[in-house]
Amino acid sequence: MGKEIIYLTAEGYKKLKDELDHMRSVERPAISAAIAEARDKGDLSENAEYDAAREAQGLLELRIAKLEDTMANARVIDESKLDKSKVQILSKVTLLNKKNNRQVVYTIVAEHEANLREGKLAIGTPIAQALLGHKKGESISVQVPAGLLEFEITDISI
Repeated sequence: MGKEIIYLTAEGYKKLKDELDHMRSVERPAISAAIAEARDKGDLSENAEYDAAREAQGLLELRIAKLEDTMANARVIDESKLDKSKVQILSKVTLLNKKNNRQVVYTIVAEHEANLREGKLAIGTPIAQALLGHKKGESISVQVPAGLLEFEITDISI
């Protein structure tokens, strides 16, 4: 079974790389030191501190492995080659909510970069899926758990 390709912005890729570097160079040595310190305290069969440090090490190694896998399957998107006339990944889309006449701005990003507080909407969400391929001036309707939303696309940029 093939690995799923993960599309990231250059910023998103750098953020993942920095997180991985931090885990390898700061967190991993700190846990190793905690294990060594706990080991020096004697009987390991009744040493809760040692057990906790070993468990933390296992969790960290799992996180590192997942991040390495993500980065191995990541492709950085070349923004200069994107079609700016229609909504796609990395598009910054300005929408007019037809019910309350309010504007919202979302940037369509990969799942790993999604952050609603920053206006970064994951490509797999219902709203992003409904927007993909549409152009400025078009209207879309999307069913979400809260009900039917209707938007007009007022601007698209990268």
